[in-house]
Amino acid sequence: MNYFWAFCVGGALCVVGQLLIDYTGLTPARILVAYVVAGVALSALGWYLPLVEFAGAGATVPLLGFGHLLAQGVIDAVEASGLLGALTGGFTAAAGGVTASLLAGVLAALVCKSKDQN
Repeated sequence: MNYFWAFCVGGALCVVGQLLIDYTGLTPARILVAYVVAGVALSALGWYLPLVEFAGAGATVPLLGFGHLLAQGVIDAVEASGLLGALTGGFTAAAGGVTASLLAGVLAALVCKSKDQN
């Protein structure tokens, strides 16, 4: 059932994003920012953690999950280091995922040949 709920919640988040693209004038970049900010806001209010516990990767993998990760990193760092944690917590929490994505991009660029976009 864990896979089922992860699929349903993650799929629902993607459907909302697609509907925003199709039926509003919002650009994908603005929707991306809105999702990350919504993840931070929901996490700060304490509403996103129950969704993460219920849906697992269905809630942590989408962009809302990245916002949640940043907010949780800041909250944990502020508890441990005080106000300085507000500046460093998000970077510390997201460092592993950002590093992995950059490394994957570099490796893909080395292995694959780029083609002209025109």
